Amino acid sequence: MSIYKTLLGFCLISFFSLVSAENHDSADLTAYEMLEKFNFPIGILPQGVKSYVLNQDGSFEVYFDGDCKFALEGGYTLNYERKISGKVSVGTLKELEGVTVKVWFLWLGINEVNRGDGKLNFYVGPVSASFTLDNFEESPQCGCGLDCLNLVSDL
Repeated sequence: MSIYKTLLGFCLISFFSLVSAENHDSADLTAYEMLEKFNFPIGILPQGVKSYVLNQDGSFEVYFDGDCKFALEGGYTLNYERKISGKVSVGTLKELEGVTVKVWFLWLGINEVNRGDGKLNFYVGPVSASFTLDNFEESPQCGCGLDCLNLVSDL
């Protein structure tokens, strides 16, 4: 009986050590570094992430101080809510909630992003749009996107 208890104790300690190490490693990475681990460029997430949670099943939550809205080239306006969530795996973000794009007069939810062939494919329902990866090399800023210098010089 004591061998059984010793073996059980060893297994439990090993299990909790592994779980603790995995959570510790994830906690040391920023949300942007974590994106890169899943083969995404940092620029799909605006600056200003306050915290994030990544679960072992790939579900995640990312938190900002407040909503983050900015315009991009091509007439698109994006809005990231205070909390965004979804599920991540290598090259795929799905079940996204909290990220919307303004197309003409409508705000539509971006529900999936896939990486492939040097591009990111964004899905709004059954409709998709593709953009080359070089568009996402840096993270946009809330309020001004990637054109903050011109915004300041216009004042």
